[in-house]
Amino acid sequence: MKMTAKIIDGKALAKKIRSQVAEKVAERKAAGKRAPGLAVVLVGSDPASQIYVRNKRKACEECGFVSKSYDLPAETSEKEVLDLIDQLNADDTIDGILVQLPVPKQINSTKIIERIVPAKDVDGFHPYNVGRLCQRIPSLRSCTPKGIMTMIRSAGFEDIKGMNAVVVGASNIVGRPMTMEFLLAGCTTITTHRFTRNLESFVRQADILVVAVGKPNFIPGDWIKDGAIVIDVGINRLPDGKVTGDVEFEKASEHAAYITPVPGGVGPMTVASLIENTLEACEMHDR
Repeated sequence: MKMTAKIIDGKALAKKIRSQVAEKVAERKAAGKRAPGLAVVLVGSDPASQIYVRNKRKACEECGFVSKSYDLPAETSEKEVLDLIDQLNADDTIDGILVQLPVPKQINSTKIIERIVPAKDVDGFHPYNVGRLCQRIPSLRSCTPKGIMTMIRSAGFEDIKGMNAVVVGASNIVGRPMTMEFLLAGCTTITTHRFTRNLESFVRQADILVVAVGKPNFIPGDWIKDGAIVIDVGINRLPDGKVTGDVEFEKASEHAAYITPVPGGVGPMTVASLIENTLEACEMHDR
């Protein structure tokens, strides 16, 4: 049966979230409280990272946050970055600390993530915050999976208990915390990865499919179960300059009930979740 999937518009949803956060920040200021503060640290000049950081800083300013920028040269030592994090950990005007990944090879990203105090880890990457999600007591949650859960709810799926959720890709940033979010929501969860045998058989079972592998059109659209929700996290630039996701969009749209576009799907929601996390960290900081 041919369907035409409804689009989950991440751009519009992110805009709505940003305006809700901006309202709360205005209320804080009116009550004599300080605006949330986010420190964004960029080491080196990776072009994709520069775009991401610019979007994050712009969203901050739009919401009335105090945004502090630290652009460090590519040859910065690990110790210098750790010292900066210590300084930001101790700064009471800063609620969130974000170090844009990947970092240059002389810097160990695990050390960087673990140095940020968990209460300021607005990316949700610290083992403490990931561990809390695993144990069903989430605090600050990873931004991309959090944004994806918001998108699924926005499509009218408040309760997804018992649904088959299949995650393709098992990265620390998306795949693993995504699996935990689905488990917390009561889904039957399958995580597939590069060692998975017969990927197709798992994808075909998915009521909700999240794909985050970074390979253009990696999942054929014909594998999608009729009526599924398809969330495409991939952002891949093709040789002709076009940007495409990890799922074959046109074909998948004939089977899915809901699908996210690339661009304009998950990307803006990741930034919106970061903004929500920073406000949440600020409110926790007040207590």
